[in-house]
Formats: sequence, C-alpha cells, structure tokens
Amino acid sequence: MKPLIAVSGPRRGAAAPRMLVQIAIAMAGGTTIQVGPGHKDAPTDIQGAVITGGHDVEPVLYAQESEVLPRYDRERDAYESELIETAISRQLPLLGICRGAQLLNVVLGGDLFQDLRDKRHHTSQRRTILPLKSITIGSQTKLAEILETRSAKVNSLHSQAINRLGDGLIVSARDRDGIIQGIETERAGYLIGTQWHPEFLIYQRPQRQLFADLVSAARQQS
Repeated sequence: MKPLIAVSGPRRGAAAPRMLVQIAIAMAGGTTIQVGPGHKDAPTDIQGAVITGGHDVEPVLYAQESEVLPRYDRERDAYESELIETAISRQLPLLGICRGAQLLNVVLGGDLFQDLRDKRHHTSQRRTILPLKSITIGSQTKLAEILETRSAKVNSLHSQAINRLGDGLIVSARDRDGIIQGIETERAGYLIGTQWHPEFLIYQRPQRQLFADLVSAARQQS
C-alpha cells in the first residue's frame, strides 16, 4: 500500500521544489497530494506531511516585530500551522524543509533569528542549491540514523534560522557557526526539520533516505 503524503506549499510558485519532493516520495513508494492556500484541503486520510520552503515566517507568530524587509505569506502561515498541529495531534510523520522546519519550531513555541548576516563568521552568506555547507549531526539522533553519518555537505537557501527551540524539540545538526541545521522531536512521534533543502539533493542516497524514512513511517499509519 502506498501511503498518502500531503505536500504543502504557497498558493503560487515554488513548483520545482514541490515537484522534486513528489518525485522523492514516489521513488520511496509513496503517493502525494499538493495542499496549501488555493489548493485542495488535506484529506483526512493522509498518513504524513511535508512542509516545503518559501517566504519567511511572520514574526508576529512568535511575538516579535519585523527586523527585516517583510517577505511574509500570512495565508500560508495560517494554513500550514493548522496542518502541523493536525499532524502532531494525530502523530503523523512530518518533515519540515527550511521554512517548514522554522514554522514547526514556531508552532511548538520557539522563535527564530530573523537575520543571520551578523551570525555567520565561518560559513558563507551565499545562497546556493549546491551542497557546499558542512554540518555536524548529533550522535544518537534520528537524523544520524537516517543519514548514517555524523557529518554532511548540504545546500543553503535561508536568511533566517531557528533560535529558541520549541517545546519537545532537540537540535540534531548544526553548521560551523553553530546555527541550527536540523531539529527533531524528543517525544513519541516523527517530527523532523532540515534547514537545508534535501529535495535538491535527491541524487545523493542519504538525502533520498530522508524521504524514504518518512514514507516508511507513514506506511505504519495505514
């Protein structure tokens, strides 16, 4: 049986990342439905969800004022916050990618660094889909188990990042500046967030394994 995974994104645009997520899930034996503002609501019989990247999370959601030129999508924030809460309440496996990881953290009560430019000293400010950033993965983490390594090269398309962790989350990876690159739940259930974009790296087996593991966890919901 192919588990049904909801892939959430914005009302318009970001077709390529969502398509790559769908390809990765299909390669792992799952099937997908696109959801989000302007799309069909997530059906009640989904077995998992992926929250993809995109615009910054509006800081009002974590009780802060904007420190940067606003690039927010309030409609998407509201839709995906509800989807995350649904996944948590039903204990559905969820993968948050970049903005998706940040929103997961915010929904659970955490907050974000709104501008990383003054926090990068050993890593580049360059935004690229190429795997040029080194990260260290925590031992005894789900992420280390999935990727089967304690270090990796990943891409970087973000200007914000997780600061204070949300309730029940732990750090699973950091870059050379100590900026959080991975989070996961320390409780029962399956919640994983990557600050990088594994969908752009599915030519690498460990990155494909992130989606394969999500599908495997979702299949257990059937």
